Amino acid sequence: MLRVAVPNKGILSNAAIEMLREAGYAVRRDSRDLYVSDRHNDVDFFYLRPRDIATYVGSGALDVGITGRDLLLDSHSDANEVADLQFGDSTFHFAGPAGKFSTLDEVRGLRIGTSYPGLVGDFLDRAGVEAILVKLDGAVENSVRLGVADLIADVVSTGTTMRNAGLEMFGPTILKSTAVLIGSPDTVANGALEDQALTLSRRLIGVRVAHQYVLIDYDIPTAKLDAATRVTPGLESPTVSPLADRTWSAVRAMAPRDRINDIIDELYEVGARAILVSTVTTARI
Repeated sequence: MLRVAVPNKGILSNAAIEMLREAGYAVRRDSRDLYVSDRHNDVDFFYLRPRDIATYVGSGALDVGITGRDLLLDSHSDANEVADLQFGDSTFHFAGPAGKFSTLDEVRGLRIGTSYPGLVGDFLDRAGVEAILVKLDGAVENSVRLGVADLIADVVSTGTTMRNAGLEMFGPTILKSTAVLIGSPDTVANGALEDQALTLSRRLIGVRVAHQYVLIDYDIPTAKLDAATRVTPGLESPTVSPLADRTWSAVRAMAPRDRINDIIDELYEVGARAILVSTVTTARI
């Protein structure tokens, strides 16, 4: 059985569970469930704290897991990144009292409040900057106001929480993180597990790719076929079929999801009609 770690809560959990479901795996139905056995796919899923997943996988207690790249790097675990799953994006920055800092050199010897001491410490070491890391489990923004730290290093989304705490970002970006599939050092050494882990990775990447595309079908006057297929070239090439009325053709192609409305507008201007768009749930490209 392949043993897989899944986040049990937090921003990664729901997206990871939905991705596994779309990839054809059994997932938990109740947030209190901490274990699900998928006999059909020969996989056991363990729902764990996101911060602990890299530790379990790196130790070999579990074979693979889904977690954030930030948590993987912060853990100093022996787990390896297998695939970028492209959800749960986050960005890490330094922030201090408004107007106080402008460069990283100015934090030498100061106290930095953070929930990611491993990640931030490694970044500072690479930059050649020595500072005091104050490990906090949450509400990092309040650490400056309460006198526990001189500045912070934390996840920034909109920056609203930091501004409300009287802080502003400065210096270089520490990390741009995303959800990743990670594997234990021993997983690739076991042939049977390697096959299962590879299947899991391919399925998850298939779901990730499917989220980026839609399937578009339309009818086009055959005389305008070349112009239309320039708008929808597909991946290798679009599928073109003659209709009963040979002056018309039917076209099917994959198209990028984030441009689909522009593509529909362009097709209509070219002369396409009966334009239909379908969701793709999984794909192998």
